[in-house]
Amino acid sequence: MLVPVSRTLFTTLLQNHKVFYQISRGMRLVQFQTPHLKGPHLGLEEKDGGGVIDLSAFDPGLPKTMREFLEQGETALSVARRALESKQPVLKRSEVTFLAPITQPDKVVCVGMNYVDHCKEQNVPVPTEPIIFSKFSSSIVGPYDDVVLPPESKEVDWEVELAFVIGKKGKHIKATDAMAHVAGFTVAHDVSARDWQMRRNGKQWLLGKTFDTFCPLGPALVTKDCVADPHNLKICCRVNGEVMQSSSTNQMVFKTEDLIAWVSQFVTLYPGDVFLTGTPPGVGVFRKPPVFLKKGDEVQCEIEGLGTIINRMV
Repeated sequence: MLVPVSRTLFTTLLQNHKVFYQISRGMRLVQFQTPHLKGPHLGLEEKDGGGVIDLSAFDPGLPKTMREFLEQGETALSVARRALESKQPVLKRSEVTFLAPITQPDKVVCVGMNYVDHCKEQNVPVPTEPIIFSKFSSSIVGPYDDVVLPPESKEVDWEVELAFVIGKKGKHIKATDAMAHVAGFTVAHDVSARDWQMRRNGKQWLLGKTFDTFCPLGPALVTKDCVADPHNLKICCRVNGEVMQSSSTNQMVFKTEDLIAWVSQFVTLYPGDVFLTGTPPGVGVFRKPPVFLKKGDEVQCEIEGLGTIINRMV
């Protein structure tokens, strides 16, 4: 005998199935260390703010770094999924030190003026082509590491940014194929020395963006199957608890697919390459009067569904 099922109940069952599917496949990949484990280790964050599963304990044959892990593609990802489903022992968050989810990438690609509301803040036209610059990989630090204020600059500023990480090598990638090359998303803090960015070094941005510790990342690399729409996420930056930036990634001028298609015209993209996709309005340099970071300040960068990174200025 068939029992009628209401449309509401069917919809609820379907939604629950979708949630289970996302949970079973989506992962929060991290790099971490402990006092008892030498060097970086790969892990899985149970949930945002949760404990960590040591992937090496589950399969000692897995690579020890995220870049090598991503280079193995679906083979490594499938092992991580099995670890998540197998209910492995979990390290308490207090027992681990979180490193940046990706370290020593081949490239850190950055995008300027990529939020419509940030362009309005500066009273400048919205770009018709992506404005690309870079940071050196030596600027990358972990999600809770200190940021060192360099004595060479008196105008250090904050910028919360959505970052994505390449998972598959490619050149001349079409926008329609671009998401197949993305491993996942994370939170970035594009710390910026405005004096060096805007007035020094011939107004080339590189030096002002790439001081040591100027690229905190984390806390996790959230795989793309966990993120329903990366271009519709709340994005926020707080300095000493005060909200300075609050917007949505729907303000991005050039989306993930556009950026991959554009940059891959010029360079080959490799697993582990990091893209910082631009910042919303509210940075210190455009405030009246301008506001810059000082020793002891704490900056929190948060993106919906990805997590929060917290960095103190020293």
